Amino acid sequence: QVQLVESGGGLVQTGGSLRLSCATSGSGSSIDRVAWFRQAPGELRELVASISRDRTTNYANFVEGRFTISRDNAENTVYLQMNSLKPEDTAVYYCAALEYGDSQYLSWGQGTQVTVSS
Repeated sequence: QVQLVESGGGLVQTGGSLRLSCATSGSGSSIDRVAWFRQAPGELRELVASISRDRTTNYANFVEGRFTISRDNAENTVYLQMNSLKPEDTAVYYCAALEYGDSQYLSWGQGTQVTVSS
């Protein structure tokens, strides 16, 4: 079973930066893709970015080149570098793992709060 723990959230001003970390443990070798999702109050959870084991990435349109997802397989950690943050980026950010053979993200972290002040 895969466990994920996020860290790095916090309060930042508009235009600032944060780097989120997602540490994975357990059956790490079974992980194909890791993704970051976010959920703002009253909104649906949405995909932010994802990265595969071979470091193929994809991003939501709203990222607009501001965020970068990366992966350190040796450290079993996935990062989300967020630059040029906007108030609308305020949300709880979750990382999730897609294991080989699965079609859904079944393992989730507890989330980390990101708040961008205007």
